[in-house]
Amino acid sequence: MIVSLILIFLFSVTCIKNAFGMLPKSKQHQKPKTILPDYYVKEVRPPTFKGKPLEIDFSMTVVDINSINVEDMDFRMDMFLKQQWQDSRLRIPEEVFEYGDEYVTLPSQFFENLWQPDLYFLNSKVVEIATLTHKFSSVTLYRNKTVRYSARMHAIVACQMEFQYYPMDIQICPLSIESFSYDNSKMRLKWADAGVTVSPELKLLQYHIRQPLQLAEKDIYTNEKSGNFSRLVVYFRFERQIGHHLIQTFAPSTLVVVLSWFSFWLSLDAVPGRVTLLVTCLLTLVTMFTGLRTDIPPVAYVKALDLWMAFCIVFVFSALSEFVIVKVLDERYKACKKQEQAQILETTLTPWCSANAKIKKKPMRTSNCGLIKLYWKNKLGHETILWCEIDRYSRIIFPTLFLIFMLFYWPLLIFKSTIIF
Repeated sequence: MIVSLILIFLFSVTCIKNAFGMLPKSKQHQKPKTILPDYYVKEVRPPTFKGKPLEIDFSMTVVDINSINVEDMDFRMDMFLKQQWQDSRLRIPEEVFEYGDEYVTLPSQFFENLWQPDLYFLNSKVVEIATLTHKFSSVTLYRNKTVRYSARMHAIVACQMEFQYYPMDIQICPLSIESFSYDNSKMRLKWADAGVTVSPELKLLQYHIRQPLQLAEKDIYTNEKSGNFSRLVVYFRFERQIGHHLIQTFAPSTLVVVLSWFSFWLSLDAVPGRVTLLVTCLLTLVTMFTGLRTDIPPVAYVKALDLWMAFCIVFVFSALSEFVIVKVLDERYKACKKQEQAQILETTLTPWCSANAKIKKKPMRTSNCGLIKLYWKNKLGHETILWCEIDRYSRIIFPTLFLIFMLFYWPLLIFKSTIIF
């Protein structure tokens, strides 16, 4: 009985083995083993003809740049990356390809069994593959044993920003790609024909991306790794749009400066109105300047916007100083006129005597009222008062000086920010 059971068991095992042996290769999951021969070592770089450097074609499509952070000096971007190289060790059977196709796409898990170029972003803070239910990446194999790896990635890239010409600054942010282990004698990076493209739907709030992007292929010696390494560099040129600052900063500050000139037409008797107007203008500019400083990080150098606000404050403060000077001159003028009237009255009431009959009356001189000539007679014989003339000339001098300042400020700012960058 026991012998019978043993014979039945052996017969069943034999039948099962024969049944699995009749299955097609696609159902035995032999595809990875067929593509990757037994001698394949994924840690070893693919061999090349006469030991030449392995060429890696690299391309990138920028999908979104969702934040340019001036405080942390970085920007966030979403992109599609493509890396392409040839691996002569692969053995790809004809059954893998569908009819008429030159390539086959495999899931990202297969990429873990292949040799991978150890590329990285030199100036990145964070780099990760985008995921939802799985990683957004794939591997494509071609008949000529070309391997192409594609992935959607998210990165935070550091950028050394300069703000001398803020708010018309242009930020040049390079993104460098390099191999970590293989120098340029083992691996050479090249931009693919597509290079770096930017999605036409990409819109930024305060910046404009200048296109086409500048690409570079370099051989750089790095002290950290003690060797020459092949490096790819793409330069992102972010040009700040000045429309926001024209509406929020330059136009209001210009109107405040122009408003301060209205004090030149106000009478000196309207002291409260004139002082209130000038002090309000000055405080408005100071408050506006303080609020603008919170938009960018504190830097050790002077920015173009600092010069603008400083000159606006100087013009308003000068108008306030002009009022103080004019008011002082008016008070001296009144005191001088009172003094002259007193002298005339005293001279008129003094009785004539024989001793004084021979003395001639001397004309009154304005120099008696101080070193500054407070009033004088014009060609028509009318009295001209000094403080009135200062107010009248200020109506012309202040607008002229401000216009000259703008004629120098804007062309130099536009010219320098365009030429330097």
